[in-house]
Amino acid sequence: MASPVAAQAGKLLRRLALRPRLLAPRSQGVQLTSRRWLNLQEYQSKKLMSDNGVRVQRFFVANTASEALEAAKRLNAKEIVLKAQILAGGRGKGVFNSGLKGGVHLTKDPKVVGQLAKQMIGYNLATKQTPKEGVKVNKVMVAEALDISRETYLAILMDRSCNGPVLVGSPQGGVDIEEVAASNPELIFKEQIDIFEGIKDSQAQRMAENLGFLGPLKNQAADQIKKLYNLFLKIDATQVEVNPFGETPEGQVVCFDAKINFDDNAEFRQKDIFAMDDKSENEPIENEAARYDLKYIGLDGNIACFVNGAGLAMATCDIIFLNGGKPANFLDLGGGVKEAQVYQAFKLLTSDPKVEAILVNIFGGIVNCAIIANGITKACRELELKVPLVVRLEVALHGKHGWCMPLRQETENPNRNITHLRKYVIHQNLNQCVPGIFLL
Repeated sequence: MASPVAAQAGKLLRRLALRPRLLAPRSQGVQLTSRRWLNLQEYQSKKLMSDNGVRVQRFFVANTASEALEAAKRLNAKEIVLKAQILAGGRGKGVFNSGLKGGVHLTKDPKVVGQLAKQMIGYNLATKQTPKEGVKVNKVMVAEALDISRETYLAILMDRSCNGPVLVGSPQGGVDIEEVAASNPELIFKEQIDIFEGIKDSQAQRMAENLGFLGPLKNQAADQIKKLYNLFLKIDATQVEVNPFGETPEGQVVCFDAKINFDDNAEFRQKDIFAMDDKSENEPIENEAARYDLKYIGLDGNIACFVNGAGLAMATCDIIFLNGGKPANFLDLGGGVKEAQVYQAFKLLTSDPKVEAILVNIFGGIVNCAIIANGITKACRELELKVPLVVRLEVALHGKHGWCMPLRQETENPNRNITHLRKYVIHQNLNQCVPGIFLL
C-alpha cells in the first residue's frame, strides 16, 4: 500500500496531468522533438567529403547577398542552385518571412542569385520541420547545378546485428529508402564489412553493379564508395547516407546530397569536426544545459523531469505520459553528476514557464544521493521555488548480492525514523523551501 505521502504526491501529479488545457490528442508514446547530437550544415558535410576525395558539386558559402552574387560569378556555371543553410529538412517547400517562397532556387543568371539571397539571409525560413516562426538563415550555399540522369541510394552505417559497418544500397534513389524497403525489398542490397579488413574491391564493385552503374561508371562508382567508407572510418561516423548517389549525362558519379551522423563518444579525437557544431538553431535552454554537461531535451508538457540515467529518464517520461500527463523535458544527469550541476539543472527547469511541477526520480546505484540532496536544497533556497516538487531518492547499499538493497521509509511517519538520507533532506528544512514537497 502506498504511504500517505506517496498517495498525496500521486494525486498532485494526476491533477496537473488532467488539466483541460493539456488534453491534446495523444500520440503513441513520448515524442522527442530534438536531439543534442553534433549538427553540421549541408555545406560543412560537403566540405568534409570534398576534402577526402569524394566528388560533390562545386560550391561557395556566402554570408551576405553581395558575397552570394560574387560566388555565382566565380562559379561560372551553366546553371546555379542557391540553398538556404538551416538544419531542418523541407527547405524547397519552405516560406520566408520576407515573402519569398522556397529555400532552394535554380537560376542561370548570377544577378538573380544576389536578389534571391537578399530575401533569404537574415530572414526566417519556415518548413514542416521548423517551429512555426521558422529558423533564421545566416548563410546560403551557392553551388553548381548538375543534371542528374539517374539517382541511386547509398549508405554506410554501424549495424549492431552485424557487429560492425554495413554498406546499404538501392538502384532506386531520390526517395525515402524506407518506402523502397517496404514496396520493393528485393531492390535493397547489403554488404557486411569486416572492420579489421576494411572494404574489399570486390564488395565495392558488386555494390556499384547492384546500383546499376555500367562500363566506366562502375569503376568510378566503386572508387567513390571506397572513399566514402574511408571517410566513414576517419571521422568516427555512425552513418554516412548519400541520397541521391547519382550519375550525370556527362558521365560523372556525384554525391548530390548527404547526411552524416557522428559518434559523440569520439569528440575527444575529432575536436576539429565537433568545433563546427552549429548550435544556433538549438533552443537556448539546450545550449545552456550543454555548458554544464547535462543532456536536456525540451518537450511540450508541464511536468519537469529530473532523472539520472537515460533509460530511467525515458521510463519516467513514459510513466507520466501513460498516466495522462505530459513531460516538460527529458533531462539525464548521468552518473558522475556534481552538486553544481544539480543546482544548474534546477535553474534550467524553473526557467521554463510551462513547468508547473517537478518530479525528481533518482536511482542511487550510480550517484551519491547526498550530492543530489545538497543540490536540491541549495536550489530550493536560492531560487525560491514556487512550484510543487516531488522527490524520489532510491538509495542502494552494496550487500552480498551487489547494489540491490534499497533504503526505504521504515515507519508510517514520513518525518521520523526514516533512512539517514531522508532525515538529512528533511533536516535541511527542504519542506520550508518549497510550497509543496513530497518525499517518496
